Amino acid sequence: MTATLAPNRDRLGITAGVATAAIVGGSVPVTGLLDAYPLLLGQALRYGLAGLLLLAWFGLRRRPLPIPKWTDLPALLALAATGMVGFQACLLYAQRHAEPGLVAAVLGGSPLVLAVAGPLLARRQPSAAPVLGAALAVGGVVVLTGGGAATGTGLALAVLAMLCEACFTLFAVGLVERLGPLATSAWSCVAAAAGSAVLSSFVEDWVRPDARQLTALLILAVVVTAVAFGFWYFAVSVLGADRAGVLIGVMPVSGLLVAVLLGAQRLELVDLAGVGLVALGVLVGLRRRG
Repeated sequence: MTATLAPNRDRLGITAGVATAAIVGGSVPVTGLLDAYPLLLGQALRYGLAGLLLLAWFGLRRRPLPIPKWTDLPALLALAATGMVGFQACLLYAQRHAEPGLVAAVLGGSPLVLAVAGPLLARRQPSAAPVLGAALAVGGVVVLTGGGAATGTGLALAVLAMLCEACFTLFAVGLVERLGPLATSAWSCVAAAAGSAVLSSFVEDWVRPDARQLTALLILAVVVTAVAFGFWYFAVSVLGADRAGVLIGVMPVSGLLVAVLLGAQRLELVDLAGVGLVALGVLVGLRRRG
């Protein structure tokens, strides 16, 4: 059977996935404003506000809010613990033991994990196009980030962060099918906020954010969480975890563009090569059998 490009609904999913990757990749400077703020408390505030906004959205639109069943709780809690709180913690500590380029390169491997693990969890064989596209995108990410040095601890934490990043999608697949993208985003934010607040009360001092930190928290909660999560899970519901995962390669491209626009980085020839590999990987990975 010949490969064909996605129909209109798939294009909506692709647009949502690319928008998510652009938002998350471009938010790196905003996240850096919270380096001095308690990690778990920041997550509790970010996810708590995002959860409230998403729940309020259902009320404003007067749409019934899907309620998770008891059988949904394991996946929901695992999603919050690994893909949200765990990812941020592993990412922060990995950067203390490894150079940022290496951490970013390892994180770039998550599309390949999704391309293989997504279909296997759905009890079907991985497709060649997403796997090949993910491999090309991973290569592009490595070229873009340049790699770097790390201790054994830093490498292990970077790998854990990459696996947690993949879990953000893998644990959500069944939830998205049963609850829908927005409800999955809302309830996962509620779970992550509650868990972070409880843990933070035992291991951190609760402090009031200053004006800069509060601005960062608001941007992360509204744009990077409430909006981007909904977009991403819509993309997963339309494209599947394997094909949507290829779009994660767009995140470092977005980060590069933001850095260039802000004057923090010059655009080099090697950067263009990395962008080209990511673009090729996305085009290959998003094709499907007709």
